[in-house]
Amino acid sequence: MSSVLYDTPGPRAKRRNVLFSAVFTVLLALLLWWMWQKMDDKNQLDSALWKPFVESEAWTTYLLPGLANTLKAAALAMVIALPLGAVFGIARLSDHRWVRAVSGTVVEFFRAIPVLLLMLFANEFYARSTDVGSADRPLYAVVTGLVLYNAAVLAEVVRAGILSLPKGQTEAAYAIGLRKGQTMSSILLPQAVTAMLPAIVSQLVVIVKDTALGGVMIGFAELLNSRGTLAANYANVVPSFIVVAIIFILLNFLLTSFASWLERRLRRSKRSTGAVLGADKVDDLNAAEVGGTYGTGAGGGI
Repeated sequence: MSSVLYDTPGPRAKRRNVLFSAVFTVLLALLLWWMWQKMDDKNQLDSALWKPFVESEAWTTYLLPGLANTLKAAALAMVIALPLGAVFGIARLSDHRWVRAVSGTVVEFFRAIPVLLLMLFANEFYARSTDVGSADRPLYAVVTGLVLYNAAVLAEVVRAGILSLPKGQTEAAYAIGLRKGQTMSSILLPQAVTAMLPAIVSQLVVIVKDTALGGVMIGFAELLNSRGTLAANYANVVPSFIVVAIIFILLNFLLTSFASWLERRLRRSKRSTGAVLGADKVDDLNAAEVGGTYGTGAGGGI
């Protein structure tokens, strides 16, 4: 089906697409075969290197505790960053210039700094200015860095999602007497959530992956850091990387699948029933409305 942005491909375009798909599939198969051969030449496919992942000790001692720390840091960052980003995104649309200036400065500042630097700064701050113990400090630093950076990014997502709505929505709300706060909470935000959901989910996936930065620089015992300890004990560097990569893929796949389900549910809830009324039903409704209007006018005016 053709649209404004897409034309239905003709016979020649279809043949070209099939050819490109076939060539890509062959190249991908050759790449996988080459990787398999290289790993086999380096004895990375030996069963002894993969055996620890069949046993429970590698999981209970290394991978599962690291996965728990990853999920804890990511969950805390999501819970704090989402409402904080919404607040700053709405503040950037305020009628007050000083509110827009302050929120815009905060958002642009933290969005411009790499999240790794924010984690390092937060770790030094907790070490020098607070009583947070050395055992909990990496978690605090990772969550703080993720919240500051991702709240700034989500603020821009919220602002763009609200601005993408037609201006008629706001004008209609003002026409019926709603204030700006009521318009934002009752009309604009509920509609913008569906449009913003894909971008929000993408940022949540980034949060899950960026927890690994804390393990690299400040010793946070997350999944990737725990993999290093496991690989040092079992001498299976490449297999451990592959297993951890699969775990991250599954985590992000579950997150995006849940978001897709939620988006479909939200769209269905906002969709009308599509029921078509017959002529007799329309006449009954019109008669009821007219009768109700006359009845109200007679009771109130006479």
